[in-house]
Amino acid sequence: MTSVPDTLAAVAHNPAMQTLLLILPVAIPIAFWGWYHYHKDRHLPEPTGHLVLTFLLGVLAAAVSKGLYFALGYVSLRFDALLLADTNTAGLLAYSLLAIGPIEEFAKLLPFLLVVLRFPEFDEPIDGIIYASFIALGYAAVENLLYLEYLSAWQAAARGFAGPVVHVLFASVWGFTIGCAHLRDESVGLAALKGFVIAAFLHGIYDFVVLQHSINALPIAAGLILMIWVWRLRLLHALQRIALEDSQRKSG
Repeated sequence: MTSVPDTLAAVAHNPAMQTLLLILPVAIPIAFWGWYHYHKDRHLPEPTGHLVLTFLLGVLAAAVSKGLYFALGYVSLRFDALLLADTNTAGLLAYSLLAIGPIEEFAKLLPFLLVVLRFPEFDEPIDGIIYASFIALGYAAVENLLYLEYLSAWQAAARGFAGPVVHVLFASVWGFTIGCAHLRDESVGLAALKGFVIAAFLHGIYDFVVLQHSINALPIAAGLILMIWVWRLRLLHALQRIALEDSQRKSG
């Protein structure tokens, strides 16, 4: 029987095992939230292949976001948010609302508009939230992987679980507005603009609060996320009832 020290020693000399252990704080929460959203859409589930593709689009969105941040640097508009938090509160607010929120939500929104809306299976209101959430999960997975080397094990675990939630909630705003407009043959562009502005604003406010690291930052940020989560949960329950009724009507 292999002892615990022997097992730890084997892991220490196995690069593949070390890599696996390092990415677990990212992989496990992503898998959990992926299953959660698939379960929420169980009455008329989306094709698994489309969900995987949408997740990969989120990974691509993270690269787009990084490129947009680099572009800000070329025009001298990219700043160190942590430095702003210590030296310029007004500057941090402006940067959060005009750069961080818009850039990250636009990067996630773009593949949704270009690819996801073309899926023929996009046929019920809940689909907008589900697909937007999988894009957000792909984006969060990349973001959390990039932060791993700067975090302790406990910090990585906390961020690994919370990071996807935050991105999913903000993406759900424009996912819902666009999905409804798409299914009602209304102006998708107008719905996208509305959802984007709201999501980018909420995202910017959240980052502004969190980046300040003040004693009140965590309760305020948690309160904001809780409010959006309650709205989204109630909305999902309502959309699930609609999906169930549609499923029963189609089968009957």
